[in-house]
Amino acid sequence: MENNPYGIAALWAQGDLVTRGIALALLLMSVASWYVMLTRAWRLMRNRRLAQTATGQFWHAHSFGDGLVLLAGVANPFRLLAEEGRDAVAHHRDNQSDLHGQLSLSDWLNSSLRRAIDESAERLHGGLSILASVGSTAPFVGLFGTVWGIYHALVGIGVSGQASIDKVAGPVGEALIMTAFGLAVAIPAVLGYNALVRGNRAVLGRLNRFAHDLHAYFITGAPLARAEARPKLAAVNEPLRRAEGGN
Repeated sequence: MENNPYGIAALWAQGDLVTRGIALALLLMSVASWYVMLTRAWRLMRNRRLAQTATGQFWHAHSFGDGLVLLAGVANPFRLLAEEGRDAVAHHRDNQSDLHGQLSLSDWLNSSLRRAIDESAERLHGGLSILASVGSTAPFVGLFGTVWGIYHALVGIGVSGQASIDKVAGPVGEALIMTAFGLAVAIPAVLGYNALVRGNRAVLGRLNRFAHDLHAYFITGAPLARAEARPKLAAVNEPLRRAEGGN
């Protein structure tokens, strides 16, 4: 195998700068795509575990603060969503004189949660453009290397004046290796891209459902909303208590 005159080593040794540059470009594209696939796959599995915690254990916590503790983690999209909802309710309550204070709490909270989901979606899809670019361009890069290699092989055959099968098979076969390289780089990138997009779509679906539950919680059962209502109720009940005391 080491002395194979038609192998990859022979292709590299006999290739010119263009052929070697194309081979290095395909190698870099392969390294970049595999790096993206491995890192994003690890993050996708982590987000799936976080989703199970958010959709299960969080709503069994005794308080919102206890639920946030369960969602602890670096760049946890479900924790960020819960904190965004909490901050949106507090901001709307404390800034009634601002323009957004003219909106209802439901509309303002819905807008804030939607922005948080969009930001999480951008982070989830980060790097997938590399896989899409590699999957769509690598076959053509390899094909260009093949065409260039065949051209030089035919030029060499024409100069030597020998067109026997042993003179043609080697150079042309070596040139066709570039097409195989292009496909070997593109196929994993395309499969990885489709798998990651499908997995991210499932995580985003859970984020949307979690945001819907948070919206219902903050509008109908949030401690912040009840705390805001207590002073108003006390102001209404105070005259009644005084009247009863006077009787």
